[in-house]
Amino acid sequence: MSSHSAPVPLTLAADGPLAGSTAVPGDKSISHRSLMLGALAVGETRVTGLLEGEDVLATAAAMRAMGADVVREAAGSWSIHGVGVGGLLQPETALDMGNSGTSTRLLMGLVASHPITATFIGDASLSKRPMGRVIEPLGLMGARFAASPGGRLPLTMTGLCPAVPLEYRLPVASAQVKSAILLAGLNTPGETTVIEPIATRDHSERMLAGFGAAIRVEPGDDGARRITITGEATLRPQTITVPGDPSSAAFPLVAALIVPGSAITIANVGINPTRAGLIGVLQAMGADITLANRRDVGGEPVADLIVRASALTGIEVPPEVAPSMIDEYPILFVAAACAQGTTVMRGLDELRVKESDRIAVMAAGLTACGVTVEELPDGLIVHGRDAIPGGATVAAHLDHRIAMSFAILGLITRAPVTIDDARPIATSFPNFVTMMLALGARQIP
Repeated sequence: MSSHSAPVPLTLAADGPLAGSTAVPGDKSISHRSLMLGALAVGETRVTGLLEGEDVLATAAAMRAMGADVVREAAGSWSIHGVGVGGLLQPETALDMGNSGTSTRLLMGLVASHPITATFIGDASLSKRPMGRVIEPLGLMGARFAASPGGRLPLTMTGLCPAVPLEYRLPVASAQVKSAILLAGLNTPGETTVIEPIATRDHSERMLAGFGAAIRVEPGDDGARRITITGEATLRPQTITVPGDPSSAAFPLVAALIVPGSAITIANVGINPTRAGLIGVLQAMGADITLANRRDVGGEPVADLIVRASALTGIEVPPEVAPSMIDEYPILFVAAACAQGTTVMRGLDELRVKESDRIAVMAAGLTACGVTVEELPDGLIVHGRDAIPGGATVAAHLDHRIAMSFAILGLITRAPVTIDDARPIATSFPNFVTMMLALGARQIP
């Protein structure tokens, strides 16, 4: 997304039920990791279903810049010839991460144990996001950093080879920080261990094992998990089919729940239990969601979601489910606005340091649309109502999930809801508007 092009407003409406079958883009987390690990394997890794959004393309470009041969052969088919663990080359220019915090933090982990220097740059939104949570453990492993004030981008780092193995307890549960340390551990002699207080999405552990790394996951104290990787690994190339992204599926899923009479099927969605918390929460609110045709694809559980319009009821969402659905809270806030009664959501500290402060931005947008909310330091209380006035133009703050959430809310408001700028949606869901129109939504010029 060019910061110099003009904003593109978006207004969606629904004149009747949503219907049909659809698929969502490939899982963003798995797409990033398949490119990175394929680039560190010796031989050819083949990936189908890769999410071709801007964030993942930034990862592909970075792996090319560090020596891997990454080629898009046909729609959704990619070939990666890797350089081997320890074989990353010095990039000749800065690595432009666009809006992708995942790319930045995970690639910092890869660079940390290679004898190279890399500079990371990003767009205005990414440049506001703190990288200190990754800088601290990677610094303990020997990497050196020159960051902008507050540990932000632009940031230059120099890896250490051999790096220093580490046992690190995460102060806050974060799949990105965990993954960065494990990726640094790939080229570090001995064992590197991460202890996470609460289980977070485990795509890195599953995929590292699939590529042949020696990794073990053990229970720790008080429900914590110990994840240990043995370094100086040799990764074997893989053939990967990327399942549909559950974070993207959340948008048509909630749309079908709140637009009366709707019934849709979302095919091939990843239902990894460390990611699928939203489905359970919505079902607890009364959502009619059926998981059909369950199967395993490349070590990841997958199902087709059959979703029917439902009368939702407000609940108190258990804070411990937050890591399994952290990216889905903006659209859950929308579902809560359409529910009978009050929904209380806590334990969401991480939402304040995403692409935007998602708690504050969602609270402001919902309030502008006539929904009563109470902002908490770590969450939001949403008082649902029958008929939501709408009629607002909502600032998305360059945040793709904020933009899509309010586009979905606009399907059921009395007056249209306009998103000030839909361009950021391309970072994760390039065909979002096309898909919603195919399901029966209408775009207001």
